Amino acid sequence: MQERAGYKFELFNPKDVDPFDKLFGIFKELITHTSGDFDEAIDWLRELDKEYQLTTPDYTIEDFINDLLERGFIKQEIDPNAGGDGSGDDENPAGFTITAKTEQLLRKHALEQIFGNMRKGNSGNHKTGKLGQGDEHSGDYRAYRFGDGLDRISMTESLRNAHINHGMGNFNLTEDDLVVEDTQFKAQMSTVLMIDISHSMILYGEDRITPAKKVAMALAELITTRYPKDTLDIIVFGNDAWPIKIADLPYLKVGPYHTNTVAGLQLAMDILRRKRNTNKQIFMITDGKPSCLRLKDGRYYKNSNGLDEYIVEKCYTMAAQARRLHIPITTFMIANDPYLQRFVDEFTEANQGKAFFTGLQGLGEMIFTDYEANRKKRLK
Repeated sequence: MQERAGYKFELFNPKDVDPFDKLFGIFKELITHTSGDFDEAIDWLRELDKEYQLTTPDYTIEDFINDLLERGFIKQEIDPNAGGDGSGDDENPAGFTITAKTEQLLRKHALEQIFGNMRKGNSGNHKTGKLGQGDEHSGDYRAYRFGDGLDRISMTESLRNAHINHGMGNFNLTEDDLVVEDTQFKAQMSTVLMIDISHSMILYGEDRITPAKKVAMALAELITTRYPKDTLDIIVFGNDAWPIKIADLPYLKVGPYHTNTVAGLQLAMDILRRKRNTNKQIFMITDGKPSCLRLKDGRYYKNSNGLDEYIVEKCYTMAAQARRLHIPITTFMIANDPYLQRFVDEFTEANQGKAFFTGLQGLGEMIFTDYEANRKKRLK
């Protein structure tokens, strides 16, 4: 009996994985967790190598470091006080730091991790339901009006009208035959992302700052590459609040701080007041209660015992002020204490914003989904 030939389909399993790519994927995670500390990341990589045999005699950790340097992912800096495994020898003490190329790669990596897991139906440009002088095609056609740009004229539809109106034998194209493809206004958005860097973000055996940092990097990459007309400002708040650059995100660390939510909101609103976009919003990632205020004389008023009524009332006042400025606040609360949830509920009611009580697992998806939803409407 003749055997029947055929094909067997199975999942692709590459047998020869480039050793650099194998280590580089792990390195990107480690350098994010260590806040850009190259020596600490390499120390962790060496420990993982001992346990899981990531390298071979033909390709060692030292070979990997040399490849990082040659490909421009790290740079060498002279530092007499440098230490650790990547610090060079005693005659030429030098340390390695990541480059701007790696910083951008980390943002892309975070974007792929978070946005890549979302449903494809959520991707797509964001627009309002308003027709007008925009740069987003609606798919609908209308008659040409004086002032419409020539680039908006649909030649196919216009020639079709001319043939219908004047016939094939006596072809003539007039203004009445012209058709333009209608456009929609894009809802440009100015967003301030507030990240809590108080000490509680690393307490209780849980690293909460790294997921928040990844979300910020991914959101920054999404906006700068996909929605370049939108703006994103990132501020951190502890005892005080201050803005940070997108390039600073991989190096973000938690400090020995209390939580001055009021200072963060004040700075966020000051930033948004200067933006010309109509649509403005604040995203706030926090896991703790407000516990600090800076008084007019410069002293700090702190109280970590429960919810301090004086501090809480100041937070409600800021929420109401943001509402009057038409700035909705979306709070992503990484905590499940009932009394803190009640505070967030009342804070949200004062602002007429939104609140999500989420764990770290779905934080990125929630923020991206909410950003996409807000971009589809005008916030007034």
